[in-house]
Amino acid sequence: METRTLALVVAGRAVPTPCDVAGQGPETLLLPALSTISSRAEMRGLAAALSDHRCLIPDWPGFGAHPRARLLLTPETLHAFLDALLAAAPGPYALGIAAGHGAGYLAAAARRHPDAFRALVLVAPTWRGPLPTAMGPERRSLFTAIRRAVEAPLIGDALYALNIRPRVIGRMLRAHVYADPGHVTAALVADKHAVTRQPGARFGTAAFVTGGLDPVATRAAFLDLFGDGLPPVLVLRPERAPRRSGAEMDALIAAGRVSHSQVSGRPVPGALSPHEEYPDAVAAAIRAA
Repeated sequence: METRTLALVVAGRAVPTPCDVAGQGPETLLLPALSTISSRAEMRGLAAALSDHRCLIPDWPGFGAHPRARLLLTPETLHAFLDALLAAAPGPYALGIAAGHGAGYLAAAARRHPDAFRALVLVAPTWRGPLPTAMGPERRSLFTAIRRAVEAPLIGDALYALNIRPRVIGRMLRAHVYADPGHVTAALVADKHAVTRQPGARFGTAAFVTGGLDPVATRAAFLDLFGDGLPPVLVLRPERAPRRSGAEMDALIAAGRVSHSQVSGRPVPGALSPHEEYPDAVAAAIRAA
């Protein structure tokens, strides 16, 4: 595996983007999830399991195990990021694979760039951030206030530090990220803690957790992303996804909104990060589709 940096310009700002490149064969784009502990490293096991593909794995702007450039983190910024990425590394890609919140952004990019992907794979797709999922969208003003507090100088650092202690990260991983608590080792927690301690990390976390990076505002809008004009779409639904997130995945599989392409679902082991916890099973599900 090699690492290279793409010199992208997003919303008028230079955004140097580290990418892992691994394997040989058909071009494949792997997009990590968005989360407090998100980095391209979470996709390396899946890339190894897909070694007969040439996999490109970028970090999202505002996320990753490296210092993050400060830029306005909004859905529009992430859409612009994928446009810049596809201009710099156009493929075409045999597969576009996205985890978690990356799913909606990948689907929208595939619609804007109809020749970029032959097929899409969505791994545990989500569209709603943790606080809106837990508390409901009617508290959006509270979420905005929380985001502003975490982004603020001094107090923001203190609030963020309280929520990224190793004990908190381990509890989060066991609660809904990994299915098997035995897989949440001290080494894994240490690696995830290192991701959260990167300079500028609190801004991506504040945006994601409060719903500021949700690509859409409603389930109906999420399902509408998968109308006509997309390549075939495979949804990998983890067997132990949290109840609310799993319901959104089931709704996508059951929607039947695509007429000129195909949306299908396939179960895989795991919770919200099956691509990291069970990469061989995820790769097998992709090959079997």
